[in-house]
Amino acid sequence: MRKMELLAPAGDMERLRMAVAYGADAVYLAGNDFGMRSFAGNFSPEELKTAVELCRARQVRVHVTCNTMPRNREIACLPEWLEQLEALGVDAVILADVGVLALAKRYAPHVQCHISTQASIVNYQSARAWHELGASRVILARELSLEEIREIRAKTSKELEIEVFAHGAMCVSYSGRCLLSNYMTGRDSNRGSCAQPCRYQYALVEEKRPGEYFPVYEEDGETYIMNSRDMCMIDHVAELMETGVDCVKLEGRAKSAYYTAIITGAYRHAIDAAAAGVPLDPVWRDEVEHISHRHYSTGFFFGQPGQFTENARYVRDWQIVATVQSCDGEGNAVLTLNNKFAVGDELELVGPDVRPRALTVEALWDRDGGALEEVRHPQMVFCMKLPRQVPPLSLLRRKADLSP
Repeated sequence: MRKMELLAPAGDMERLRMAVAYGADAVYLAGNDFGMRSFAGNFSPEELKTAVELCRARQVRVHVTCNTMPRNREIACLPEWLEQLEALGVDAVILADVGVLALAKRYAPHVQCHISTQASIVNYQSARAWHELGASRVILARELSLEEIREIRAKTSKELEIEVFAHGAMCVSYSGRCLLSNYMTGRDSNRGSCAQPCRYQYALVEEKRPGEYFPVYEEDGETYIMNSRDMCMIDHVAELMETGVDCVKLEGRAKSAYYTAIITGAYRHAIDAAAAGVPLDPVWRDEVEHISHRHYSTGFFFGQPGQFTENARYVRDWQIVATVQSCDGEGNAVLTLNNKFAVGDELELVGPDVRPRALTVEALWDRDGGALEEVRHPQMVFCMKLPRQVPPLSLLRRKADLSP
């Protein structure tokens, strides 16, 4: 089958480098304004220029988000921003507002326009209309089934690309269009500042009994009544490919560089296996269990996903301890420390196209060759021998229950 594009999140430069190293075909990121993840690191104009140059050298496409719903006072700033994207040579701008689309066609004529999931596209007529207005790709709403996606693909122009989310956080509202956060905290989810009040534990208070809280229960006593599961489609990549979609997207611009690396690498292997018509090696499937996540579901692709209402905690079973800067043919590596560890600790090595491998730390050295029993200062540079040569940005991790 024709291989789909793998689109990975890049919340900042560190995460972008991980996405590129671990196999992304394209990355999506944001500048300091107009993006739906205001709490990600995001990119200054200078950083965005560097990002585009880095990706171009690796033949990785750059998609820039401009998918907030801009207010009147912001519209005047958009032409200059779009002209900057045109000058930088970014490949696509992700937008949700028809007015922004009109401005993009005028001020960034050589940049593709991708219609964000914020536009809530759930039918072929909506997809057709956006294409007629000049969009080259639509990012479908998460609430669609595989059958609905097949129908949209069959009833739209083959020139219109279709993108779907395959992994990451789900929203209790319609493709993220929610006013709950804005109402409760003043942080607008439609402008990238969601406080995630759907993850809160709620109780009922009677008007004349202030301070008396009556719990609100689901069927089995659970009280997190709006908490959604995370989407995980790694077991069904071949089925996504069969629908004819052009791109699968991984959610997570606000998540860690470790998350970006591991989830990109896992789906890289899944897409390659599906395109070759072979089963996914279980070792790569298992990688989605090694990153911070809520309880998984397959989203709406096969019907209602259900909710996990017992709690809103993340499953965090692994911790990154070091990142490889360089490594020679004998496995002698220079690393940067993320979290302390010591001689004798049991770790696991993983990297770009590097199968996870357990190891015991036998020795550690400083940059001058002095022996160390422990490395404990964040970002310190140190040396150790690895079981094999690995590329830069490979990672050492350990089993650790970090769930709150």
